[in-house]
This record gives sequence, C-alpha cells and structure tokens, in this order.
Amino acid sequence: MPEPRRVSVMSGEKKQEQRLLRLGLPKGSLQNAAIEKLAKAGYRIQASSRSYIPYVDDPELEIRFIRAQEISRYVEHGNLDAGLTGHDWIVENGSKVHEVGEFIFSKATSRPARWVLAVPENSPIRSVKDLEGKRIAAEVVNITKAYLRRHGVKAFVEFSWGATEVKAHEMVDAIVDVTETGASLRANKLRVVDTLLVSTPRLIANRQAWKDSWKRRKIETLAMLLRGALEAESKVGLKMNVPRKSLEKLVSALPALRNPTISPLAREEWVAVETIINESVVRELIPQLKALGAEGIIEYPLNKVVY
Repeated sequence: MPEPRRVSVMSGEKKQEQRLLRLGLPKGSLQNAAIEKLAKAGYRIQASSRSYIPYVDDPELEIRFIRAQEISRYVEHGNLDAGLTGHDWIVENGSKVHEVGEFIFSKATSRPARWVLAVPENSPIRSVKDLEGKRIAAEVVNITKAYLRRHGVKAFVEFSWGATEVKAHEMVDAIVDVTETGASLRANKLRVVDTLLVSTPRLIANRQAWKDSWKRRKIETLAMLLRGALEAESKVGLKMNVPRKSLEKLVSALPALRNPTISPLAREEWVAVETIINESVVRELIPQLKALGAEGIIEYPLNKVVY
C-alpha cells in the first residue's frame, strides 16, 4: 500500500508538514455532474478535457479522474484514499472498501441506475430459467454470473465493450445493460425480463485511510458538505412578513423542514417568518400565504442544507 503523501511547506523559519487526501472522481459521463455537486458543496474544481488531474481550491485535496468502473479497485489498493463511484462497480469488482454514504445524483435523472436483463420484444425468453444454455452479453460479467448462479442457470456470459443493445437482436440471446429511465431499451425494441441490481453513487474510502484520524475527518467533512448540497437541490427558502393576528394559521399551513424562524419587526403588529420547504410545493403555497395576509414574500435558492 502506498505511503500517505505529505508535502513540506516552508513558513518563515518553520517547516510545516501538510497532509493530502487523494480523491477519485468518475471520468466520462458522470464527470460534469460530480464537479457540479462538489461545487455546490464548496469545492471549486477546474478540469481540462485533456487532463486527469484537475485543479481544486482545497490545498489538502488532490483529485484524480478515473473511470467509474475502476475507482473502487484503486481505493481498495490504496492508490486513492477515497472515491465516488457506483455501487454496481464496487460489487462487480468485489472491492473491500469502507462505504461512507450514498449520494444520489446522475447525469440525467435522480433515479437509481438499474442493471437489467433484456431481450428483444419478440423473444420467447420470459424468465431467467429460459436462459439455460443461452449466450448473454454484459459489461458487468461478475454480477451477471452471480445472478445466474443464484437461479441455478448455466449460460455463457461474454464481456460487452459497448453498443450492447444492438447485440441483443443479432449476436446474443439476451443482454444485461444499465438503464435509468428505460428509454434506450424501448427505443431499441427491447423488453426487460428482470432487474439484477439497483445502483446509486457511493462515497467510499480505503480501509486504512478510514483508520487515519486526519483522513477520516477530511472524508467525513466532504461527505457532510456533499450531502448538504444534494439536500438543498430540492428545497428553497421562504421569507415573508406576517400580521401577528394571522401567525398561527399561517404557521400551521407551512410544511416546514423544521419549525419556522419568527422574528419581531419594528411594527409590533407584524413579524418576519423564515422557513425552508420543498420547492415542489411553492407554487401552490405562495397564493395560500398571500391569502392569509403574508406580504413581501421572497423565495431564494439554497446551496446546502445540513441536518
């Protein structure tokens, strides 16, 4: 296992040792989403399309862009202290890592990714049992083989380098492919037979790094801020001025994250109310608040919500 990296920094006559945490982020389709989420968490990352080592404004953090399929292996081996990758690739690689937490985000939707067994719409295959002796194309070969073993089915599983949907019609009997919405499968006239695995992004840590008190605190801080940024995406803040006589009715109408903050105003018959709510209810809620006497209603976005 590589030794923890330390950088010596000269400050006047004193020599200070600075520790670094090496973090792996997914290269490719999830790269921009990961950068965006970390920016909301407070980490500014500048990446070049030709570089795998981006700039980050935290001097205690080093980032490496690695394919999501490989991150868990490099975290397990200690080349990375921590990384963001899918649960599917942790399972596929059989990686022994510490899972810090689940962080649901993707390039397209907030739905988890599903690895599904799919066949052409007109295929006679209706269940996993019908795969006996058949040929299956899959990128997640180990997950697929484990699925077949659980069902007592013997079939040939070949690794797919991509364009897996096309192979289902001409080259193999079935495929195992990843989907979020199912749109691509439907567009390629494929039918889902079963779901093998549901996967969401996870923050993972090398087990030795997790035992290091400094690295653990650094990883936990990153997790807290990232979780706060993700929580904030579906919520907004509301501020308003409310007549005291209407306060009780108005507060009961608020679907607050916690009890709203109520502050006195210069005019004693009025108070200021501030709360956090789900953005999805704002358009129905604001007219109700207005009808209850609220004035000066302000809706504002949030960067983080930390519980």
